[in-house]
Amino acid sequence: MAQRLKRWESPRREGRNDKGKGGTARQRQRRKQFQALRKKLKEQSDQHNQKRGSNDASPFFKAG
Repeated sequence: MAQRLKRWESPRREGRNDKGKGGTARQRQRRKQFQALRKKLKEQSDQHNQKRGSNDASPFFKAG
């Protein structure tokens, strides 16, 4: 059954700790997640560059 509110009260969310959803701990988690993703992508690109060869020059501009 729905809870009755007084005239001066506003509706509240159910459950506890609803204010902490977007706090600094969540920001730290997101920052750490993005940092790990950047590291993973960098490692993948480094491996891809090693497969292509050691020269960084474009194949269109090879010295002949």
